[in-house]
Amino acid sequence: MKLFGFLPLRGIDVIDIIVVAILLYAFFRFIKGTKATSILVGLVLFFVISFIARWLDLKALSWIMNSILTIWVVAFVIVFQPEIRNALARIGRQRPIKFFLKVEQAKVFDEILDAVKKMAEEKIGALILIQRNDGLNDIIETGVKIDAQVNSSLLRTIFFPDTPLHDGACVIQEDKVAAAGCVLPLSENPDLGERYGLRHRAALGISEQTDALCIVVSEETGYISFAYQGKLVTKVDPDILYRSMQRILTP
Repeated sequence: MKLFGFLPLRGIDVIDIIVVAILLYAFFRFIKGTKATSILVGLVLFFVISFIARWLDLKALSWIMNSILTIWVVAFVIVFQPEIRNALARIGRQRPIKFFLKVEQAKVFDEILDAVKKMAEEKIGALILIQRNDGLNDIIETGVKIDAQVNSSLLRTIFFPDTPLHDGACVIQEDKVAAAGCVLPLSENPDLGERYGLRHRAALGISEQTDALCIVVSEETGYISFAYQGKLVTKVDPDILYRSMQRILTP
């Protein structure tokens, strides 16, 4: 069997193609929903123009494109720096490496649950978005960046009534509070009715567009809810919430 009619296609070549396809799929999935998507489209267009210029032997355009190509690797790293950093951090947390970090992850869950329970008891409204695989950089850019360790006291302070950030969403990436006061897209689901407020609509809206887990505390009733994969689960017991976080967020 020959590859493109020229070279014989070996078994190792098939494996090579499959691995590259998987890596490209993982990369596209990772940047989906972020500004990096439009930047990537621009880069692809740039390479298409470069190929056409060389094919048609457009010397001036080819010279410009070749000059730019000498720095494209550096430009790529700079443009995608946040995505690359998050990807490397995520790789470091996967199994079998993840086995050594279970204690740290459990501590994050404990801090989130403690904050949610206390805010529910005090009827303090909260909206906590926990990132999984899909990037949330576009959401983070709508708020105030914090980049602090997940801590129950910090979360309760963020959502304390009348503070500047209490109305928006708090975004958690890995073991860090990435940002607060973030704006989430609202769900247009007609089944929600009028009994759910903006926090619940925002939680469901972001869960319809990403694979993130979004926790809601109602300031009117103190009930705990969470949204995941376009579904809203209401009046959740703290123990059920903890088990749900373990099931959804643990690889």
